[in-house]
Amino acid sequence: MGKPCPKYTAEFKQQAVRLYNERGTTYAEVAREIGVDPSSLADWVRRADASTTPPEGNPFKVAEENRRLRRGERAAEEGERDTFKSERLLRQQAAVGAGAKKARSAFILLNEGSWSISEMCAALHVTRQGHRTWRKRPRSAHDLRDAELAAMVSEIHSASRGIYGAPKVFQELKRAGVRTSRKRVARIMRDNGWAGTTRGCAKRPKGEAKQAAPQPCAAPDLVGRDFSADGPNRAWFADITYVRTHQGWLYLAAVMDIWSRRIVGWSMSPRIDASLADDALKMAVARRRPPAGCVHHSDHGSQYVSLQLGKTMRDAGIRPSMGSIASPWDNAAMESLMGLVKAECVHARTFESRDQAALEVFDYIECFYNRVRTHSALGYLSPEEFERANWPEEEGRQEAA
Repeated sequence: MGKPCPKYTAEFKQQAVRLYNERGTTYAEVAREIGVDPSSLADWVRRADASTTPPEGNPFKVAEENRRLRRGERAAEEGERDTFKSERLLRQQAAVGAGAKKARSAFILLNEGSWSISEMCAALHVTRQGHRTWRKRPRSAHDLRDAELAAMVSEIHSASRGIYGAPKVFQELKRAGVRTSRKRVARIMRDNGWAGTTRGCAKRPKGEAKQAAPQPCAAPDLVGRDFSADGPNRAWFADITYVRTHQGWLYLAAVMDIWSRRIVGWSMSPRIDASLADDALKMAVARRRPPAGCVHHSDHGSQYVSLQLGKTMRDAGIRPSMGSIASPWDNAAMESLMGLVKAECVHARTFESRDQAALEVFDYIECFYNRVRTHSALGYLSPEEFERANWPEEEGRQEAA
């Protein structure tokens, strides 16, 4: 059976419009990133502009002016961020030990188009005379190959948003037909100060948290810690996490199809209530249209035993499943996913507002995690690549708006 035509919730459309306005690029580019039809995105943007346009003046000119201003602000922010990243990268290079002078000179050679040689030599504690001497010295085939690999590793590492470590970078090189070893990739990354994202711990919000439901009417555990499925829409896993912002906490509920590790539904809100989990499930149902009998597995949070969520499950023919109380291992796959979101999207950033955090999370889920980020459990494919290879679409299928 081919994939169903997805339908998009109002929350998804709202974040897609915000991403288009923030990026300042074309409909086609943003639509390709989030996996929708460009005409659908253009229609969502037009509707959003029409609903927010003031009554005075030409509405089309006002909307275009608003987008132009937002693009200018975005460009200024990106310029500041690029400057910060450049300075940070140079500081990382300057921290390379005395035994890696060759790597520092090679770094200067590879980045002559990005910074001036004088700036890089000063930051890396390399004299200009020493660098010129190194350049004139005949280099071995091994050194030339290292420089060539370093350029490819740098490109892959940047494309992964600085998330991939040596194992995944090596797999990406292997997919591209580049012959090398994992140890060599690790050495090149170490010499250049490149590292993957590691998981850490964040402070749990006070006052509001997922509380175990007092009523004993929990659903049975239909999963039994078997985090696998033999096809799409057989088993969905759900959980809630939180994002710190200067404006207060933002809560994220997500639903993942364990077969492809794809996040099929999500919702964000400043309140952790039943609607948060229910909206995430409704998005998953609208986008995937699961067959009757699909399992929805979660913990015993009060949001997951609400009447509101129970009605949505009954209407969609979904079977509820829950692990034991106070046993996160029963929902380990979802705990692992939320850990990835926090480590790769949240912990390295500071968010001024909930809107800013929501846009970053949307960008991470829809543009990177579902479509780009590879998983070892999927043979180093992204969820979208895995589904495309194992769940072909019907011919002539058009995505719905």
